[in-house]
Amino acid sequence: MKKKIFFFSLSLFSAVAVVAQTSQPLYLDESQPIEVRVQDALSRMTLEEKVKLCTAQSKFSSHGVPRLGIPELWMSDGPHGVREEILWDSWGVAGFTNDSCTAFPALTCLAATWNPEMSALYGKSIGEEARYRRKDVLLAPGCNIYRTPFNGRNFEYLGEDPYLASVMVVPYVQELQKNGVAACVKHFALNNQEKWRGHIDVDLSDRALYEIYLPAFKAAVQKGGAWSIMGAYNKIRGTHACHNDLLLNRILKGEWQFDGCVITDWGGAHDTREAVFNGLDIEMGTYTDGVAKNRDFAYDNYYLAKDYLKGLKDGTYPVSTVDEKAARILRLIFRTAMNRNRPWGSFTSEAHYDAARRIGEEGIVLLKNEPVKSQKSPLLPIDASKYEKILVVGDSATRYLSGGVGATTLKVKQDILPLESLQEMYGDKITYTQGYAAGKPRYGKVDRPKVNTDSLYRKALELAEDADLILFIGGLNKNYQQDCEAGDRVEYNLPFGQDKLIPELAKINPNMVLVLISGNAVEMKWVKEIPAIVQAWYLGSEAGPALANVLSGKVNPSGKLPFSFPVKLTDNGAHAFDALCYPGDSIHEVYKEDIFVGYRWHDTKKIPALFSFGHGLSYTTFTYGKAELSSKNMTADGTIVVNVPVKNTGDVAGKEVVQLYIGDSKSSLPRPLKELKAFEKIALAPGEEKNVTFTITPDDLKYFDDTRHEWVSEPGKFTVYIGSSSTDIRSKATFTLK
Repeated sequence: MKKKIFFFSLSLFSAVAVVAQTSQPLYLDESQPIEVRVQDALSRMTLEEKVKLCTAQSKFSSHGVPRLGIPELWMSDGPHGVREEILWDSWGVAGFTNDSCTAFPALTCLAATWNPEMSALYGKSIGEEARYRRKDVLLAPGCNIYRTPFNGRNFEYLGEDPYLASVMVVPYVQELQKNGVAACVKHFALNNQEKWRGHIDVDLSDRALYEIYLPAFKAAVQKGGAWSIMGAYNKIRGTHACHNDLLLNRILKGEWQFDGCVITDWGGAHDTREAVFNGLDIEMGTYTDGVAKNRDFAYDNYYLAKDYLKGLKDGTYPVSTVDEKAARILRLIFRTAMNRNRPWGSFTSEAHYDAARRIGEEGIVLLKNEPVKSQKSPLLPIDASKYEKILVVGDSATRYLSGGVGATTLKVKQDILPLESLQEMYGDKITYTQGYAAGKPRYGKVDRPKVNTDSLYRKALELAEDADLILFIGGLNKNYQQDCEAGDRVEYNLPFGQDKLIPELAKINPNMVLVLISGNAVEMKWVKEIPAIVQAWYLGSEAGPALANVLSGKVNPSGKLPFSFPVKLTDNGAHAFDALCYPGDSIHEVYKEDIFVGYRWHDTKKIPALFSFGHGLSYTTFTYGKAELSSKNMTADGTIVVNVPVKNTGDVAGKEVVQLYIGDSKSSLPRPLKELKAFEKIALAPGEEKNVTFTITPDDLKYFDDTRHEWVSEPGKFTVYIGSSSTDIRSKATFTLK
């Protein structure tokens, strides 16, 4: 009898389980296609719940649908690390003890690697940290174009060239999202300055828009498969980017078929009607704590909140608009917060520190390395046996530069300073003096140093007299009006009296190596006096080891500049016209340089750069053979293969970035002298030679015809340039497009 009861109970349990299984809503069934799940969830939601999805519920989270078990989305800033936790309703820090992150190098450094493998490693590593911290959306990467060296957020982006940025952004997005964390690619689009960023109205040609400023975003969407996009603060042709019909509806969701979610930058929405019809999905904000203070503009009073709901109910706005927004948001939630198969992630691991160091090492650029008079060999790498007294000068040698203010605010678990690593490498041969003082980073405010800067200056000169080698570590930092959110630079030269100190040190001791830590180009009136210059970027948690390894020769530098260094500010295209071109008249701004950005401007206008796009030296030498084309003629649907041999002719192993540019000899519309169309980073042992192969496709020959609104190529002669930089061209070849 007991056995019968047991079997009956088991059968009943199984039957209940089957019924439960078959009655599970489709939206909870991860075996179903995502669009089936989306439509099922929509069918079960009230109008109020759909609207709620479109608004914030805290500083860094948006609403879910609790009744249906659909969770909220949790977001985090992440330009080069996952931001520490802040309070629910204010910008105050939450005071957690488990949110100290790994700081990765800034994206200018990543771009300077010219290595998509490093980009994949970056995305994988920061994605693991975001996932471990239970974030669903990482507000990164940034891929706005480097237009002017004054932009305070250039260090968050991938340089001046649309092709380089496009290639580097894709593996980052792909590897990040493998963690079940959405990339929120930003700032879409034309957020190329911080001055007046909230309202400046940008006007430019369609050619410049499509050829220069959109390609990296397009690559992130179509090739990277980005799940979300962040709108920019600025206006474009009269309408804010966060609800801009041209950008969001016609281009992003129309031409590119983006199926993801558009999220405002914080406080980036300004009009309910435009937000409803012009492509915005989620409105996030900064103006309120949402609960206790400023209740007249709390979260439920945002543009896509109460006003939107009222308009839906009275017929002002069709219900189809909220259905479309909710569908996109649900799609994002299913891909992230409701993805039960995503990995757990990891945080501040040795693997992440290793990744940060490797990316930093490979992104450091050797700008100059010449022998001092009477010496046969350059100063770098620093051979410890040659020097007894090495004087390190500079505030940045001991300044923590991993964090910052605004979106780059980080609480870093491990942050190794340059001086620490140099002392570890060279021992008591190292003496340090500050030389100058920079003050503390402040949001929207310049903090003046509280020390006697004259005494710092005099002490540096005094110690230089007795040094065998001077290692100056300076540049910019994360202070306001330098490399900082919410403010552009106000001068092209180095701040804090460095331009006075550097040449004086060189006069006393010509054995001087200058390390520039910055996310921007700077003026170098003293460049001829300094034999060795290194561009070191913001290198993150492993800044010290990465820099010391390169300076010592433990690692051979292989970075290449992702943007040009103009000799003077007016050599930059954005600064070659009147103030309306940059920064605008406070209301409007016109991109008068058009498509001629960066090296395109320098080449076409025949204005030499101080250091060219793609430039970067090595501790070894590389020779290039003659570029050979598979054909001298190309059809409209054909390809041409380019082969070029490259050999390491020096004594140490190294990496070289082989760059391919193409120039159109004659076209109906103006074109640059040449444009980057391919590159490959190769590793070569001493004496080793490799054959580098590129394939030129018809798309590589096209430009955007804004009268026809299409990409076109014209028959005629094209030149292939193979080089080590945009100006160091080693081989040329021509072909004809039939």
